[in-house]
Amino acid sequence: MSGENPHLEKNLPILVDSHAHLDDPRFADDLDEVLARAEAAGIIHILTVGGHLESSRANVALAERYPQLFAAVGIHPHDAGNATDEALAELEEMARTHPKVVAIGETGLDFFYDLSPRDTQKKVFREQLRMARRLDLPVIIHDRDAHEEIYRILREEADGGSIRGVMHCFSGDREFARRCLQLGLYLSFAGPLTFPRNEELRAVAAEIPAERLLVETDCPYLAPQGHRGKRNEPALVRVTAEKVAELKGLSMDDISRIVCRNTATLLGIGEVAGPASPIVYTIRDSLYLNITNRCSNSCVFCAKFHDFTVKGHYLKLDHEPSVDEVMAAIGDPARYQEVVFCGYGEPLLRLDLVIEVARRLKQQGVKVRINSDGQANLVHGRNILPELAGLVDAMSISLNAHDAETYLQITRSPFGPAAFAAVQDFLREANRFIPSVTASVVTYPGVDVEAARRLVEELGVNFRVRQYQEAR
Repeated sequence: MSGENPHLEKNLPILVDSHAHLDDPRFADDLDEVLARAEAAGIIHILTVGGHLESSRANVALAERYPQLFAAVGIHPHDAGNATDEALAELEEMARTHPKVVAIGETGLDFFYDLSPRDTQKKVFREQLRMARRLDLPVIIHDRDAHEEIYRILREEADGGSIRGVMHCFSGDREFARRCLQLGLYLSFAGPLTFPRNEELRAVAAEIPAERLLVETDCPYLAPQGHRGKRNEPALVRVTAEKVAELKGLSMDDISRIVCRNTATLLGIGEVAGPASPIVYTIRDSLYLNITNRCSNSCVFCAKFHDFTVKGHYLKLDHEPSVDEVMAAIGDPARYQEVVFCGYGEPLLRLDLVIEVARRLKQQGVKVRINSDGQANLVHGRNILPELAGLVDAMSISLNAHDAETYLQITRSPFGPAAFAAVQDFLREANRFIPSVTASVVTYPGVDVEAARRLVEELGVNFRVRQYQEAR
C-alpha cells in the first residue's frame, strides 16, 4: 500500500496502529482527512475497536468501507452493566461472520472509574475471554488499576495454557509485564510512553522482547507528548514508535519490521513477510550473518526453543549455506557499518566458513564482528584465535554468569564443569588477537551481575549487560 500512495514520504518506514476508536464522534466530520494523514505517515493498517454493541457495529461498518481498516468487537468494562446475553450473542455472531473482525474487545477491568459494578465487569470479561477462545480470535484487554484481578482471571481462564491477546495501552510495571508475557500476551504501548514522568513504563518497553510488542494510539485519547490536549489520531502512532526505537536502540526500519510482523502474527492484519534470505538480516545499520542454527550450548533463556524470530526476522535455516551463498546474500557490504557473524546459532562451529567470508570482507575494507559463546577452543580442540587475527575487528563473548555452577545451570554446556573456565581462557586469548573484545552477561535470575563485572575487569576486556527477556 505504501508504494501506491503518492503522498507517502519516500522510504518512510510503515507502521500499524493496533488500537483506535474511529467511530468516536470526534472523527465524524473529517474521517477521510484523518485517514489520508495516516496513510501519508506510513500507517498502512488500523484496528478500530468497539467498546459496546453500537460502537462494535459502527466499527465493523467502517472496516467494510475502508480497505486499510480492521475491526474488533467487544464490551468495555465501562459498559459491562449493559452486556445482556443478547448483546453478547450479537457480538459473537458479528465476529463469526464478518471477515474483517480480527479480535474480541476491548474488554477487561477498570477499577479507576468503576462505571460498572466490579462483579459485573469480571463476569463480562470472562464471557468475552471464552468467546475469543471459541472463535479462535485474540482478545484486546483493558486494564486500569486492576492488575492483580486481571492477572488472576487470565490465569484461571488460561487453565495452564496461554492467552492469545494483547494488554492494550500497557500501564503496569516490569513485574506485571513479566507475568503477562508468561501468559503469552503481547504488550501494546501508546502515547503515555512519551510522557515525561513515565520512566517505569519506558523501562518496560526497553526490556520486553521485541517479538511481543505493538504500538497504538487509542485515539482520540492519549495524544503523545507534544500533542497533549489535542485530539489524537492514527498518524501520531509514529511518535510512540519513535520513542520505542529510541528506548530499544533500534532504527525505525527495525521497529517497522517488528510491529508489522507482530500485528500480522497476533491479529492477522497484513502478512508475515518472510526474509529475502534467512542467511542475512539487518538490525540498525549492521548486517548479521546467520550461518548455522546449531549451538555449542543449550541456554535456558534462548528464545530459539520457542521461536526463530529475532527483531522481526525469521532465522530458521533449511540448510547451512556455503561461502558463495553467504557472499551472494551479503551483496555490497559497504552499505553497512559492520558485518556480524551471529544468527541463531554458534558461528564458530563453522570456523572454516567464518575465516573465508571474513577474509573476503576484509579485502573490501569491511569491519567484521563475531558474537560467540566462547566454546570454540573446546569444540575444535585447539586455540583457534590466532586464525582469526587480522580478519576480525571485534568479538562479543557470552560469559553469561559469575561462577561455574551458575554457568552450567544456565548454558547446559555439554563440556560440563570445565566450560566456564574455558570461556574465561577464550576471553584472555581473544584479547591478544582481536582489537576489541567484550564479555556479556544476561540478567537471568541467579546471575550476580556485579560479581561478573569484577571477573571481567580482571580478564581485562569490555563488559556488557544484556537484559533478560523471558520467552514462552
